Amino acid sequence: MSSRRNFIKNTATAIGGLGLIELLPLEVLASIRKKVAPSDRINVGLIGVKNQGFNNIRAFLKLSEINLVAICDVDEDQIAKRKADLSKAGFPNLTVYKDYRKMLEDKNLDVIIVATPDHWHCLQLVDSLSAGKHVYVEKPIANSIGEAKAMVRAVEASGKVVQVNQWQRSQKHFKDAVAFVHSGKLGTIINTKTWMYRGTTPLAAVPNSATPAGVDYDLWLGPAAKRPFNSNRFHYEFRWFWDYAGGLMCDWGVHLLDIMLWGMNAKEPLSVSSVGGKRILTNDARETPDYINVMYDYGNFTNTWEHYMGTGAGQYGRGHGIAFIGTKGTLVVSRTGWEVIPEREGQGFRMEAVPFIEKSDIGMDLHIQNFVEVMKNGKLDQLACPIHTGATVALNAHMGNISLRSRGKINWDAAKGKFDNKTANALIKPTYHNGFVFPKV
Repeated sequence: MSSRRNFIKNTATAIGGLGLIELLPLEVLASIRKKVAPSDRINVGLIGVKNQGFNNIRAFLKLSEINLVAICDVDEDQIAKRKADLSKAGFPNLTVYKDYRKMLEDKNLDVIIVATPDHWHCLQLVDSLSAGKHVYVEKPIANSIGEAKAMVRAVEASGKVVQVNQWQRSQKHFKDAVAFVHSGKLGTIINTKTWMYRGTTPLAAVPNSATPAGVDYDLWLGPAAKRPFNSNRFHYEFRWFWDYAGGLMCDWGVHLLDIMLWGMNAKEPLSVSSVGGKRILTNDARETPDYINVMYDYGNFTNTWEHYMGTGAGQYGRGHGIAFIGTKGTLVVSRTGWEVIPEREGQGFRMEAVPFIEKSDIGMDLHIQNFVEVMKNGKLDQLACPIHTGATVALNAHMGNISLRSRGKINWDAAKGKFDNKTANALIKPTYHNGFVFPKV
């Protein structure tokens, strides 16, 4: 016991509060939290406790005023595991739910964290707002363009604080890189690049099976089409199937496209053209493409999104990143930092280089702090990533997939919210199943 106390004390001292440790040991997390008067506590409920949901709540709990009250998941094993984990963090008496709608009946809850598969985000956000809660929602905000637009309408009507977890917008080196782009020092930018090269192995096909004990599979499917249980479509792997998500484009693409849109002050493209498919992991069970190359035309500049699964070398020596290619130099930024590579001219250069500047903070921590600050001060214009921003990048990401799935270039009419392609238009709004109804907002 003495050694455990010393470990906690020494670790807390070493990190000087939080430092740059993203995922603190749970015992340390409990030790650094200060006592807060009940009137100053922010009561939180978490929907989706595995993977990103657990990462989110661990970041939230670095703030002493956050009081975790309830957790919700359709998988009893995950609930039991996280309840035990969070007891170590100082929350031994959590209320647990399988159905998030029951959790929303708790009038003492102030905030809901939505960290479920993409196909659930829209309903859970709208229902949480209807229950009078503020919401912190995972990216991409929705699994379709139609859902994203409905979510914007719901947030606008609610007056509640909604932050999208595109946390790179709160990280200093991304903000500094975007500010440099806005300075004009790169010259004229007519092209940008965004990419993710994710080295991975094939996902082997497995037969359908009985639903695992303790899993409410019908509730997991929710508005998605009814299908037999298959472990490849469950938990983390759900993101590779169109019913629930948009593959690597909507997993990593929204983060990287978001920085590009921010830097270029851009919103919706005029047209999108995609090529790709299952070209590398040919015996793979995933539906979404392992390779895609997307060209976005914004009128005054173009952007390419490219992703690979099966190779990780990347561009500019980086497995992922954003490049702003100007006439005087190119700025390259990723989660590790940023730099500017000047263009040569004769024996010299058109501008000064900016040597690589490493990241210096934890984006998610700052993003959550921003969310909490806005809840306190009510200044919605100070949100780092409001729903409109999340919807814009979701629209861009889904357009890349829609172009591929409709097999051609698609032109977008922003005023009408439609493409010039019947197949593409059919993919704008999903059909809800199993008794669930698309939100009427």
